Amino acid sequence: MYRWRHHLNLGFRTILIAVLWVTSNFRLSHAMNAQSRSSLRKSLRQARRQLSLSQQAQAAMQLYHSISGQRYFRKAKRIAFYLASDGEIDPSLLLAAAEARGQHCYLPLIHPFRPDRMLFLRYRQGDLLLRHRWGMWQPALRRGALLHARALDIAFVPLVGFDSACSRLGMGKGFYDRTFSFRTRAGRRSPKLIGLAHECQRVESLENQAWDVQMDKIVSDWATYQP
Repeated sequence: MYRWRHHLNLGFRTILIAVLWVTSNFRLSHAMNAQSRSSLRKSLRQARRQLSLSQQAQAAMQLYHSISGQRYFRKAKRIAFYLASDGEIDPSLLLAAAEARGQHCYLPLIHPFRPDRMLFLRYRQGDLLLRHRWGMWQPALRRGALLHARALDIAFVPLVGFDSACSRLGMGKGFYDRTFSFRTRAGRRSPKLIGLAHECQRVESLENQAWDVQMDKIVSDWATYQP
């Protein structure tokens, strides 16, 4: 009886040690992964900020030529853009072209009641812009101009890093992933999510997180990538 209990206790201890080891290593791996992603964000943001004004202007023009003639862009009725900051590639030429054709253009707005998500507000050149709590510009809230993300045809999404499989590394606050999480849950393919970036932001491979929303395309100033 003693031997049986002794072996049972050893077996339990072995299982307990194994569980603790796996848990400890998972936490360590998660912490190291978060740390490596933070370090990668820092280096990629620095790379795009080092681009000169002429390089930024040339990249914006290349982006415009890559997208402006595409059928998916010309046929879309409701398109979300963003206001470039921190060295992001600038989609303003595409926004101006869409507005000139009568397409409805939208900009992201931090949700007034759910501050971890975004809404989209109809935007026309010259509309009032205000800085939100993270220091970036967004349109001033107006009644009747709001649109839920589900109603968009295309959303152009800024990013910090990407790979050729269209995995996206964002700023780390999760706004776009949470806002478009309905696509993952419902298996929807609308709206079309298109990441925009400088080619210098491409990395060999990114490890997807469970909450990451996959891009349908990523367009840089050099190439177009699809999963």
